[in-house]
Amino acid sequence: MALPVGFRNIDSGTMTDSSKHHIIVGVDGSDSSIEALREAAEIAEALDVPLEATTAWEFPVMGEYTPIRDWSPEEDAKKILSSAVSRAFPDAPPSDLELTTVRGPAARTLIEVSKDARMLVLGSRGHGGFVGMLLGSVSAACAEHAHCPVLVVHRPRPA
Repeated sequence: MALPVGFRNIDSGTMTDSSKHHIIVGVDGSDSSIEALREAAEIAEALDVPLEATTAWEFPVMGEYTPIRDWSPEEDAKKILSSAVSRAFPDAPPSDLELTTVRGPAARTLIEVSKDARMLVLGSRGHGGFVGMLLGSVSAACAEHAHCPVLVVHRPRPA
């Protein structure tokens, strides 16, 4: 399977394109975000607009400890994003799918990139928090503060 070529790396807060002609989907590798990616692709296709899958990453806070020398959280984010695309689209990804990694906390980063989006699509639950909550902290923050409409995908569609 051929994955989209290349990644776009963005420092949080530097978005400048105000075209608002694309849909952004937040991806963290969770099952919920995989379903959000599928849903966003269908919407983007129906509206004939590009789709951007975005993963936020940060250097972990480790107090006085030094992070592992040869480890890159940005490279991990790229791997998570590529794996999510492979899981969501086992045959072939959408042709206009762009993969983006952004440095910063997930909620703040997605809210910032939503300034330039037609719609933001998120899974209802990521990897953290308490199982059983209707919304995770990232989806809740984005639903409240995003600069565009937000779709929160709660569960897989029946087969």
